[in-house]
Amino acid sequence: MAKYIAKRILLALATLFVIVFVLFVLIRIMPGNPFNVERMTAEMIALKRAELGLDKPILEQFVNYLSMLMQGSFGNGTSLYNGAPIKPILFSCMENSFKIGGLSILIGTVVGLLIGITAALHRGKFLDGFCTVTSILGVCVPSYVFMIFLQYFFSYKIPFFPYFFDSSNFVFSSIMPALSLSLFTIATVSRFTRNEMVEVMNSDYVKLAESKGLYGFELLRKHVLRNALIPVVTVIAPLVVDLMTGAMVIEKIYGINGMGKLMVDAIAGDGVDYNYVLALGILFSAMYIFVMLVLDILYGILDPRIRIDKNSGA
Repeated sequence: MAKYIAKRILLALATLFVIVFVLFVLIRIMPGNPFNVERMTAEMIALKRAELGLDKPILEQFVNYLSMLMQGSFGNGTSLYNGAPIKPILFSCMENSFKIGGLSILIGTVVGLLIGITAALHRGKFLDGFCTVTSILGVCVPSYVFMIFLQYFFSYKIPFFPYFFDSSNFVFSSIMPALSLSLFTIATVSRFTRNEMVEVMNSDYVKLAESKGLYGFELLRKHVLRNALIPVVTVIAPLVVDLMTGAMVIEKIYGINGMGKLMVDAIAGDGVDYNYVLALGILFSAMYIFVMLVLDILYGILDPRIRIDKNSGA
């Protein structure tokens, strides 16, 4: 088991290194300028590039940036926040995104499981059709459209929730954006839960359990849910990263100072702040790799067959 985990960790680190290198090179060769060229002369831009080390060969820049990352720093911005250090600003935005993302994950997973289980237990009936249509709408309707709908009715028509995010009342003003972000999670989790449960309920071992007199909640708990929810976890894992990193449009509309809004500001500002774009890209990739690594290790622990197959194929 230790050998299996070590291989997974080494593979994750190698993947992250390749991603960092590719992101760094792509951002460095992109057209455009990280400075506000309308307010700066050519001499000022040249001095600024020399100050930030942008005039050096790209491989030397990468080595310097990698050394800085190893020390736990993302450097300074170029146009956002007057060139202040990126790390404290990034971590502050992470906190907001994580809290709202965590709330949306909780809502989406619980509601999605309830809808999926209800649809599976009433397959072929009205409730099954209603839950299926609901899940389809959740996939098709963008989160920001649902967000605008909630703002119109519950902030404008019925002024119950604040129209924009208020950090002084974090919990209350997080409800609407969390509900908007959870829509896709609800639809995805409910659809997969319903399909997996129907497949398990039609399996031979469940029919055997029924023939032995096991019915109702005990059958559902011991045989159906335990086997049906394992594949659902695979679907939830990538959604966790998407929601924790924040939705760009949702955070921009609602005025949440999160990672999604920070990415939009870095791209759409007076000058594209490539350092923030690079830092956010690395952070998003690292979070995704970490979640999938944990999922991979958990699968290896829960099902030894997966560990054996991957070791034999390595």
